[in-house]
Amino acid sequence: MIIAVDGPAASGKGTIAKALARHYRLPHLDTGLLYRAVGATVARLELDPTKEADAVAACDFDELTLADPALRDDDMGKLASIVSAHPLVRAALLQRQKRFAHQEGGAVLDGRDIGTVIAPDAQAKLFVRATPTIRARRRHNELLSRGSAASFDQVLGDIRARDQRDSSRAAAPLVPASDAALLDTSFLSIEASVEKAIALVEARRGG
Repeated sequence: MIIAVDGPAASGKGTIAKALARHYRLPHLDTGLLYRAVGATVARLELDPTKEADAVAACDFDELTLADPALRDDDMGKLASIVSAHPLVRAALLQRQKRFAHQEGGAVLDGRDIGTVIAPDAQAKLFVRATPTIRARRRHNELLSRGSAASFDQVLGDIRARDQRDSSRAAAPLVPASDAALLDTSFLSIEASVEKAIALVEARRGG
């Protein structure tokens, strides 16, 4: 069984995907980490993330990079959004994601193009969303807990800019798959969001 969980930044898709993986005892891949690793490699090599050739050169990163907690930093998220807009970067990481999705027994993947590009054959597809203001509040609280001095307005501006980049890029834009179940977490607790996600997956399995 393949479960695809897509959605914008800070929508709750990662938390939901991890919970689904635990519930169904499936391996989980946060595909955003791959792009964050590319962004981190670009920064380490002092390359230009806006140049496709530079970003592609950073796709051959060490697997150990994925375990670096610094990948979760907001700066890495911005770099990931920039490098992920390059078609050749997405092509370079495509097969790695497809292999993970189609391993024996299945998997849960979260990202922005899982249900549309990586695993369009997924048995269950969710598109998780929340309002920009609520997503910014979640991200701002997360950053504050890490000691960041970022202002709420700055985080909200970054969220909106990233949404614009992700939804308007030519390669695999952020859009719900036509057969994805929509899950709005704006006013749901984590527990309620996970319960609803499981119910949606069960409905798709039953169908």
